Amino acid sequence: MSDAQLLQRLLGRDASLWPDGNVAPTRLGWLDVAERMHHESAEITGWAAGIDASRVVLLGMGGSSLGPEVLRAAVGSSRLVVLDTTDPETIASVDVEDAFFLVSSKSGSTLEPQALLAHFWERVPDGRRFAAITDPGSPLDEQATDAGFTRVFRNPPDIGGRYSVLSYFGLVPAALCGVDVAELCQRALEVDKHAAVELGVAMGEAARAGRDKLTVVVPERFAAFGLWVEQLIAESTGKRGTGLVPVPTTEVETGDDRHVVALELEEPAELGAQFMRWMLAVAVAGHVLGIDPFDEPDVAVAKANTAKILANLPLDEPHGADPAGVTTWIEAQVRPGDYVSVQAYLPYGQDAALERLRRNLRDGLGGMAVTAGYGPRFLHSTGQLHKGGPNSLVAVQLVGRTPVPSVPIPAHPYDFNTLIAAQSLGDHQSLLDRGRRVLRVALDDLKEIG
Repeated sequence: MSDAQLLQRLLGRDASLWPDGNVAPTRLGWLDVAERMHHESAEITGWAAGIDASRVVLLGMGGSSLGPEVLRAAVGSSRLVVLDTTDPETIASVDVEDAFFLVSSKSGSTLEPQALLAHFWERVPDGRRFAAITDPGSPLDEQATDAGFTRVFRNPPDIGGRYSVLSYFGLVPAALCGVDVAELCQRALEVDKHAAVELGVAMGEAARAGRDKLTVVVPERFAAFGLWVEQLIAESTGKRGTGLVPVPTTEVETGDDRHVVALELEEPAELGAQFMRWMLAVAVAGHVLGIDPFDEPDVAVAKANTAKILANLPLDEPHGADPAGVTTWIEAQVRPGDYVSVQAYLPYGQDAALERLRRNLRDGLGGMAVTAGYGPRFLHSTGQLHKGGPNSLVAVQLVGRTPVPSVPIPAHPYDFNTLIAAQSLGDHQSLLDRGRRVLRVALDDLKEIG
């Protein structure tokens, strides 16, 4: 099949591009959502202009949060605070004075946004200071309506979370931090679709040839784009024992198992085209790899394990390994073609330290692919790849050693301290059950790792 034929079938929503039983028939709304949102851009911008709070706190997870974080970072906004964590220290640091809350969840029942909403509603029980983005008829839709939220944005239900950045999920928070959403949509509509198909075919064929570590080189100013594209690639392709391992970076990383793609970005509006380009490309890569790029069968595994742990409190946390022995353990585990994942169930604000650690490990391992991310954020992105992709993962799970003050979750039998601990333990068990190599490490400072 030619690239032109492939594009024609994709734009025609031909679900037979992917294996039998795929969920594509209910997940292809992203193909034309930019056009719809372009028509609604003035209304979205007008609504956002009427929100006069000094800060907007987005309560979301996964596809509901990573796109907005990319756009927030691109324009350098300090008004939008993207809160996609259950870390108690990070949550406690949020200043609710003159804050507006945007609760974002496709299903409307995702654990993290629901817990965050319960916490902040207890502190600010005023529907005029809340809005929601969700699918029509979801539990959040009903909850927000009953609580008198100032607005409920009901998103087209045929769009999966990681493909939703050009829908309300991405554009409403973008408008709240000053992004020109009309221009963003216009750039998406003008994307070179043929070039996007070529990118997807090249990525898929590279993976089949053994170059399954995808180095995505992003300009320093747009480094946050790596968060979104990492989720898109990992959660879409990491299944059936195959997949692309995304390594977002601001410097070129090469190797025998690497396929390198460099992005050219000069202004925030260009992100519109990049979002559409990569969504098209990843859908095509799924076709080449013979997988369904729209489901996420293994994301539920860690969720189920977390629920099981929370149903059997109190926690029984295992002793964490000595951080001084991390490098020695990794060196004893890795084999050619592996990659290392640093999974930090730690407070936000340590991005620079995590990136230094990632690069130090990479260099010490002769250029091996190394990724790093915060938990539980990554459970909704690279977590699918870790469990459903190739068994080439060597994981280092980092958790805090010193207890921190309790941060409550109203109407729940546990607090955020317990929740994030249960999530780390649930994912640790998920990885062990899949035969993955994983080390759990307790520390107070990333500098302790040796």
